[in-house]
Amino acid sequence: MTKKEALQLFDVRKVRTVWDDTKEEWYFSIVDVVAILTESVNPTDYLKKLRKRDVELHAYMGTNCPQVYMTTETGKKRKTLAGNTTNILRLIQSIPSPKAEPFKQWMAQVAAQRIDQMQDPELSIEQAMSDYRRLGYSEAWINQRIKTMEVRKELTDEWKRTGVKEGVQYAALTDIITKQWSGFHVKEYKQYKGLHKENLRDNMTNLELALNMLAEASATELSKQENPKTFKENAKVAQRGGSVAQAARVQLEHQLGRSVISQAKASDYLPSIEDKTDKE
Repeated sequence: MTKKEALQLFDVRKVRTVWDDTKEEWYFSIVDVVAILTESVNPTDYLKKLRKRDVELHAYMGTNCPQVYMTTETGKKRKTLAGNTTNILRLIQSIPSPKAEPFKQWMAQVAAQRIDQMQDPELSIEQAMSDYRRLGYSEAWINQRIKTMEVRKELTDEWKRTGVKEGVQYAALTDIITKQWSGFHVKEYKQYKGLHKENLRDNMTNLELALNMLAEASATELSKQENPKTFKENAKVAQRGGSVAQAARVQLEHQLGRSVISQAKASDYLPSIEDKTDKE
């Protein structure tokens, strides 16, 4: 199950959402929805009282609403009660609010935008660029990041062609490439940057992104040329692709006199969403 977290805005209020690729639907943070519909200063407490009062709603949410990881205001990943469109509509029935109808329309718009993006990948790229701009990334970094997505897609398409299985094998090959060029396994790299659930690439510098992209593009071209038949053969190709970027990294570090592998992560140099909102 592949999930992608996003921050949506309704009437200048934040709603944390997670897109489930398997089920092809959004899951909305229920406490964020309650905060908008009720304008309560303590939406968590409001929800607890609501569920205690409405036994049927309590049973419905317990059965149908999963706990999914979402980012808190402090930047930490926490399991959060979430619901899809159907679940949220059921919740709205129990909360009399003048914002109920506009919120329904907003949910429909969010879903429609995602469907459009699935039909037209260019829209997904535009959405990604918009999201990165909102988070405060520079245009140079954003352009580099979007390019890495294209290169990554070419690599995974090539893996699929050669029979590599999605999931564990994709992750294993990615780890081989990363270890070869950076000297770190993916988990070690994230620990070095002080990351937990965050996306490693979203916390790479321009140089790190460029080297990672070189490694993956090299692995793709080598695979096309050599046409590996087994996972073991793919692993050797992945290692050789990573070696191309490793050589480039070593040469650049020799010229710079320092490592290009940085401990910096996005939160170290990006303004927080809250700070940006306060200034607007």
